[in-house]
Formats: sequence, C-alpha cells, structure tokens
Amino acid sequence: MSTRPNSEPQLGVFSRAACRVDLAGGTVDIWPLYLFHPGAVTVNVAVDIQTSCRITPVAGRSIELISADTGRRDRFSSLTELMTARRHQHALAACLVKWFVPRGGFVMETHSESPAGAGISGSSALMIASTAALARYTGVTLDREQIRVIAQNVEAQLIRVPTGCQDYYPPLYGGANAVHLRVDGIHREQIDVDVREMERRFVLAYTGAPRQSGINNWEVFKAHVDGDRKVHRNFDRITEIARAMHIALAAADWDEVEHLLREEWKLRRTNAPGIATPLIDRLISTAGRNGGRAAKVCGAGGGGCVVFFVEPDAHARVQNSIAEAGGTILPFKIARRGVTVEVAQLSPVQKRRK
Repeated sequence: MSTRPNSEPQLGVFSRAACRVDLAGGTVDIWPLYLFHPGAVTVNVAVDIQTSCRITPVAGRSIELISADTGRRDRFSSLTELMTARRHQHALAACLVKWFVPRGGFVMETHSESPAGAGISGSSALMIASTAALARYTGVTLDREQIRVIAQNVEAQLIRVPTGCQDYYPPLYGGANAVHLRVDGIHREQIDVDVREMERRFVLAYTGAPRQSGINNWEVFKAHVDGDRKVHRNFDRITEIARAMHIALAAADWDEVEHLLREEWKLRRTNAPGIATPLIDRLISTAGRNGGRAAKVCGAGGGGCVVFFVEPDAHARVQNSIAEAGGTILPFKIARRGVTVEVAQLSPVQKRRK
C-alpha cells in the first residue's frame, strides 16, 4: 500500500458524504442473495443529512481519533501503538487508519448528522467520507468503486456480519440511484427525478429507537441461505417491486410509487416481524389520517427512521401529526452531490496544533 511521501507538504483534508433513504430492494443487495433473484435492483436516494471527516497533520508522531457526535476518542503516541492496541473507542477510524497506514502525526475527527441507529446508513456514509479523506491524505488514488469496496469490507469487519452494497452508492454519487446487482458485478444507474417534486412528496421521521441493522438483516440472510421458501418467495416479490419502483420513479408515476412503497412494507413485515415497533405503527397510522399515503421503515427496522409518501398539500400537516405522536422530523432534502474532498495548505500555527 503506497502512502504519502515524507517530502510532501503537510496538507489538511476535509470530506463530506450524505446519508440515504432506501425506497425498494434492500437486503437483497447482500452478497450472494441477489444472485438468486435475477434482475435484482435496489432503489434509493441520497438525503442532505451529512457525515464528515477532517484530518489535520500535527508535529510528531501522535495520532488522535475523535468522534464529535458520539464523544468517543482515542489517543496514541504513534501508529505502532494504534496498530497493536486491542481496543479502540473510535473503531471505524482506527480500522481505516490501519489499512491506509498514514505517516506522521495527525488528528482525525469525524462527525455524523444522522441520529444513532437511524437506518439511513450514517455509518456507511461516514465510511465513505473517511475512506475518501484518508486516500487523499495518504496520496492513494482510488476510483469511486474502489472506495466503495474498501468502505464496505472494513464495515463488515466492524459489525461482523455481511454488509449490503447499496448503502455506499448514495454517499458516493448523491441523487437518486438504481443499484443493479448482477452476476458480472454491481452497476449504479442515476435516476433522473424532479428533485423538488420528490421533496414535496416525502417526509422522513426518526423514531428515537436505536437498533443494530446488522442483526435484523443477518436473521433474514440466514433464513434465506438456509432455504426458507417463504423468505425466498418474498425476496422474489421484493425484487419485482424494486424493478417497478425504478420505472415508476423515473416516470414520476407517483400513484405507482405509493402502491409499491406500501407493498414493499407489507413484505418486509412478513420477513421480519420485529421490523416494526408500536411507535412505528402509531406514526404510520397517524400519518395516514393526515394525508400520508404510504410508508416504510428505512434500513432493517426495529426502530430508526420511517419514510412517508404524502399528498403534497398535506406535507406540513403530516409532519406536525408525526411530531405530536412522538416522532422527530428529519429533513428530506435530496443531496445532489456525492462525496467531496477538500485539501488546504496549513498555516504554521495549525501544524503545531496538538
């Protein structure tokens, strides 16, 4: 693995990457499940809930890893100490640093605007932002697909269960995406959508109930691999729904989007009964009485976020009713840009900073 040469000027790096909302086809994106469902595709959108990574070089060999949103922090006297440590408070940053092996001392600070366990892939977006930042900091040239592979594999090492690929494409590219899952590989296709119209028709809410997405997905994954025919049939139908969602979204066929979102949620509940909670059911019911037309849990469920499809003229009413029923409204604003990385020459004062 090549790294930044010692003679290179000390540069600070700052990266940003957006979270995502999945609309159809999730879980099928875990290898090798999609190989058993020809035509598998996942449809999702990047939302302007951002993650970021800042790397600042410092004099000496010390390394500090800071998670600004969780308060976790590690400090090591050198890269050797980091590499040999048995535990890390900021494990995401530590695992990526181990892979890139940066030279010299630095501070790596990450931040996520996503609430904990929201199901909008805050950790995957942060993996993309951090991988892109470390690649630039160490002088390693990676294309977007290489960034995705590293981020996904390191995250699998962290959560110790298989990870799906769809979560990494919205932070990489932004916008609306159809992630096609084929024998010859993964192919991302941009879906041209009317951004403003989408933003008028969707509401995103956090239930305030953190959960571990890897657990629910892992249970479904095991059932599929073990030959559960019901789960297999459900994923055949989920694949059909996702293909139709791609077409409906591209055509701005909002009635069909509503129908497909509702159908996908029904199948999800059948696959994993624990995907819903009393609060989730209450929010969906409340939204339905105030102009909500369909809804589904984001990610693996069991808490986290719910995305609602609403009548445009009922947007504010739905938001208010959800908030009154105990949900927290998050912005559903589509992030049009993928991961960005900025590099800046540091002043002598910054270089001396701890």
